[in-house]
Amino acid sequence: MAINLQKGQKVDLTKGNPSLKKIMVGLGWDTNKYDGGADFDLDASAFLIGSDGHVPADSDFVFYGNLKHASGAVEHQGDNLTGEGDGDDEQILVDLSKVPANIDKVAFTVTIYEAEQRRQNFGQVSNAFIRIVDETTNTEIIRYDLGEDFSIETAVVVGELYRHNGEWKFNAIGSGFAGGLAALCRNYGVNVA
Repeated sequence: MAINLQKGQKVDLTKGNPSLKKIMVGLGWDTNKYDGGADFDLDASAFLIGSDGHVPADSDFVFYGNLKHASGAVEHQGDNLTGEGDGDDEQILVDLSKVPANIDKVAFTVTIYEAEQRRQNFGQVSNAFIRIVDETTNTEIIRYDLGEDFSIETAVVVGELYRHNGEWKFNAIGSGFAGGLAALCRNYGVNVA
């Protein structure tokens, strides 16, 4: 049975499950009824972060424009342009055994595409969640429902996988940002054009 986390909670992934290597990170959301005229396009991304809190290189940012990390450790399963339907809207596969040694954490984020132009924000999004599934057994291990804590934010750091004493843990972050994907990129040291 999955562990349901609250904001700020941390949980061990590999300590009690040493065989866990391949996980699927599923992110999902619904949009509230509104008549803005434009589709809501939310995008999941992963930042592979070094000990200094930044990506070692721009290529350590996995998103709809760079679907697979060079190491093969993180692979985005593709962009869902509308978020229609139930379950995961976007998925990112992670092979913990392939995460490079210089990477301390993998941050999972969701941003709203062209949020400013479309006048959209996370106050118009509901039922957002992240879940971690053991790919080998197809068992949901962790689920974190974000709740309705956001209003004007256009980007959210949903959660982080991180190394601690040689084991992998998960931290439920749920931290909102204004400024969308560009703000997150600057925060994690990705060069923004």
